[in-house]
Parts: sequence; structure tokens; C-alpha cells
Amino acid sequence: MNNLRNPKLLEKFGKHLKALRTAKGMTQEELAYASDMELSQVYRIETGKINTTLTTIEALSKGLEITIGELLKDF
Repeated sequence: MNNLRNPKLLEKFGKHLKALRTAKGMTQEELAYASDMELSQVYRIETGKINTTLTTIEALSKGLEITIGELLKDF
């Protein structure tokens, strides 16, 4: 049983995060390091496997060197 409330939304956010990361020329490993998180966590977010937290969104935006608003824009 899938306990995620909206798996399609998580997949959409993951694809958006991946697009931003690749546009910056970063690997998942580089983003994980820059965001101070585990590589596996970045992978699970990008593939829509986990529902991320606001603090993780903040860390990802810092790792990408963009604002939280930019990370959440148009996804």
C-alpha cells in the first residue's frame, strides 16, 4: 500500500528538481554534498519515492544556489 498522499505531485516535484539540477550541470552526488544530505535522499526525492520536508527543500535550494521560491516556481 502506498501511504503517500499525492504520488503524482511528488513525482512532478522530483522531475522539476532534477531539471534544475541538470541545468546547473550538477550530479546528484554534487547536489547532495552541497545540500548536506545523503545521496540516497536526493535520489528518492527526484524519483518521487519520499515526501520531503520544508527544511530539506530549504537545503536543496541552498545547494542549488537558488531561493526556495525559485525551487517551487512552475512545478
